[in-house]
Amino acid sequence: MTASLKSLRDRPFELLAELERRGRAVSAQVAQEGSSGKEWVGVALRMAGDLYLVAREETREVLGVPTSMTRVPGAKNWIKGLANVRGTLLPIIDLRLFLGSGMTPLSRNTRIVVVNHREIPAGLLVDEVLGFRRFAEGEFSGDAPPTVARCERYLAGAFKRANEQWPVLNLRAVLESTAFSEAAA
Repeated sequence: MTASLKSLRDRPFELLAELERRGRAVSAQVAQEGSSGKEWVGVALRMAGDLYLVAREETREVLGVPTSMTRVPGAKNWIKGLANVRGTLLPIIDLRLFLGSGMTPLSRNTRIVVVNHREIPAGLLVDEVLGFRRFAEGEFSGDAPPTVARCERYLAGAFKRANEQWPVLNLRAVLESTAFSEAAA
């Protein structure tokens, strides 16, 4: 029998026990949903006016634009420079410029998406990061819509909900591409 929390307000021990029981029930339900793979979680970002998703597993963190970057001599113009992030040098890449759709304008919303890749460290400059978005697997389609940023070759499908389409940008494909490895000007 489940007691209402109001009825337990004068009995603190029973109140705590009921709160713990409810918390465990919710945790078990979330774990069950997560293990069945019914939900996909990604980081939403804006680039060249379009909305995109990147897999949560492909992102390590989101940073503000570093105040100082050291230019890399002889590098292509899409490599903005090296930034010292907590004692580690991180190459900063203008993702829009790399894709061939113009330079990312710096504003107070501009962010760096640090890619979670074992061998290739990179921080990708994007217009804005909008936070996490959750989708049911049934909302996924292998067809990706055309984009302003001309990144179709790096898209891994799209999630569709109501009138919105969210193309999924495959960061691993970007970093492991031949064009990305040819960073010398």
